[in-house]
Amino acid sequence: MRTSSAFILAVAAAAAGAFGYRWLMPADAPAATQHAEKHEGGEAKEDKGGNQHVEKDEHGADRIVISDVKLAAAGATFAEAGPATLADTLSFNGVLRANQETVVQVTPRFPGIARGIKRRIGDVVAKDDLLASIESNQSLTVYDLKAPIAGTVIDRQISLGEYVSEQKPAFVVADLSTIWVDLSIYRQDLRRVRIGDEVLIDPDDAASDIKGKISYLAPVGASETQTAIARVILPNPDGRLRPGLFVTARLVLAERKVPVAVQAGAIQTFENKTVVFVREDDDKLEARPVELGDSDQKFVEVRAGISPGEKYVAENSFVVKADMGKGEAEHD
Repeated sequence: MRTSSAFILAVAAAAAGAFGYRWLMPADAPAATQHAEKHEGGEAKEDKGGNQHVEKDEHGADRIVISDVKLAAAGATFAEAGPATLADTLSFNGVLRANQETVVQVTPRFPGIARGIKRRIGDVVAKDDLLASIESNQSLTVYDLKAPIAGTVIDRQISLGEYVSEQKPAFVVADLSTIWVDLSIYRQDLRRVRIGDEVLIDPDDAASDIKGKISYLAPVGASETQTAIARVILPNPDGRLRPGLFVTARLVLAERKVPVAVQAGAIQTFENKTVVFVREDDDKLEARPVELGDSDQKFVEVRAGISPGEKYVAENSFVVKADMGKGEAEHD
């Protein structure tokens, strides 16, 4: 009986000791055992799970440890802050068209039956290449329908064995070595557009913009859209520009040089501040508060907060913002 009582007292004492030890431990002890300790001076490490920790630098700005490898995998790229030329521009929508001065409709000379079709849409032809053979209804002889110019067959309206006549074109051949770019200019912008103005055409094909000059302004507008046409003629030696596709264009009205600018994609809002993520040391990014000035479609002037030559996240900077926000939440 005494032995059983002693055993029960021993178990109770052990339980009480464990409870007391747990009660004396700090509330954040489990988190402290999982996360790496900070270095002296406030630097932070990643924990074993690869999470990021946000710290404050000596100026109170948020800073995070994140490698170039991780940034590259997320599509983020770096650039250096420096001088840039900001452009005051007008933007327009436009469409590519075949140069109507080099488009020829090929019509049969005499009505008859198409006995042979030699070319199809998309074929490149030389001048006098055979397009089709037509049997004349009058003479019952076969005559050739030839290409009047060198170019590309962009339309065909006859089929083998079909009756054809001089009333309808059988083929349309276009010289696509030059292309019209017809830009729609809204009425409020017409007074700012002049023949000879330089524009930058963006075909939206991941290649560079194409420079051109306005060569024609329509004397009348379209009542449906309240716009008028401004035309740019572009060389098209490699066939990059295809009639029927849409483009955008920018007309440069004025330019101004600024001493420090960053790419527009670098600007983010973090903790109610306008920031740029600036690389510090080899593995840290700082959410640097900046004061902005003028901007255009590509660059934003920075009047304070970043110096020429400093490396910053130029594209996909939202990746850093997301990681920093996650780190803040874990730190809290």
